[in-house]
This record gives sequence, structure tokens and C-alpha cells, in this order.
Amino acid sequence: MRNVGYKRCSTFTERRERSDHGLSLLNPNQDYLLSRWNRGNHNTQELFEEIRTCGYIGGYATVARFTRYLKTLPGFGPAKCSKKNASSRVSSSSHRPLTPSRVTALVLRRPELIQPNEREIIAQLLSAHSDLKSAIELAQQFTFLVRQRLPEQLDAWFNKAKNSSVSLLRSFAVSLESDYNAVKAGVTMSVSNGPVEGHISRLKMLKRQMYGRAKIDLLERRFLLAI
Repeated sequence: MRNVGYKRCSTFTERRERSDHGLSLLNPNQDYLLSRWNRGNHNTQELFEEIRTCGYIGGYATVARFTRYLKTLPGFGPAKCSKKNASSRVSSSSHRPLTPSRVTALVLRRPELIQPNEREIIAQLLSAHSDLKSAIELAQQFTFLVRQRLPEQLDAWFNKAKNSSVSLLRSFAVSLESDYNAVKAGVTMSVSNGPVEGHISRLKMLKRQMYGRAKIDLLERRFLLAI
């Protein structure tokens, strides 16, 4: 029935976001939890009982998810570790999941745009594992030579990547090298078909969104507004 309603619309109806997006019953208590966590209290049950006395009306599971996330942050050691290996301090600004996409964004960000707390995260990642350090360094080197247009450094990077201990990097380097002339031209020249490919991808996305919802005149209208 909903699709039939969309077909009868003369204009495109934008999708509404959830009104409670980003809100949590735990939000008012997060600063308190972080302060207690930084003082060494990592007992979820005790933290739960403490914030209940402060007016928290949510469930234990929400607090448990929050503390489980804190334990995944770089620098947090096992429960039996000594104080020397205790977790690093956590601030409210660092309360963001360290997902693969966020790590990728941090690693490939321009150096002048990286914040001090983000530099600490990258430093912890570099010291976490030798393979991870190699992957980060090679990714940063490749990004640098592409941005600065340094084709003379491309061959050296290929040699490093193909001899890397990370199999995915080796495969990536071999794949790039198979189209060496195009890659070198991309590093050397300022012109690119990237904008054109971006427009094509966006138009394809609009086409998929409108499939079965409206006639060609509305689809055409959306295309013209998107360009």
C-alpha cells in the first residue's frame, strides 16, 4: 500500500529521519561514567548502581554495552593487569566507535587536519601490531605521493607493497601494477574522470531510489535537480 501511495505523489517524498536519532537514556550520565572509569572503577554493576541513584532510568544492558565499548579502546589491558598497564584516560570526545571506516579516515586524513587526540589513536594503532603498522605506513605513503603528484616515488612504493607482510596490500599492489601506465598517469596529471564517475554513480542511485515509485517525468525532474 505504501508503494501505491508513492506512485500517486506528484512530487518526491523525502525519507524522514528518526526523531530520537542519536539520543540515549545514558547520555546525561556519560560524563559521570567516564570520570569514574578514568579513576579506575571498571565494574559495570557498580557503575550501574551509582548512576541509578543519580536518576538513570535505563537498563543494565545499556550500561554494559557502554563499558564493553570502553574496554575496546586502545590502551585498555586485561582485568588482571597491573596499574602500569591500566587503560588510558577516556574523554567524552573520544566516545566514538573505532570502526574500520573511522580508522581509515584517520589514517588517510591530511596531516594538518589531524587533531591531537586523533594522533594519539594513530600512535596506539602503530604500536598495536607490526602488520598494522606496515599497512598504515604504506597507505599514508601512497596517499602522500598521489596528493603531491610524485610519480618518481611510485616504483619504490610498489616494491615495498609487494614485499609487505600483509597479503591484501600485496594483492592491491599487484592489481595496480597491472595497469601501471594508467596509475602513473593518474599520479602525474591533474585531470581526472573522477567527477564524471561521481555524477554517474549519483544518478544511478537516484534511479534505484525511484524504481516503481513514480513516472518518467518525476524521475527526470530529480535528475535535473541533482546535476
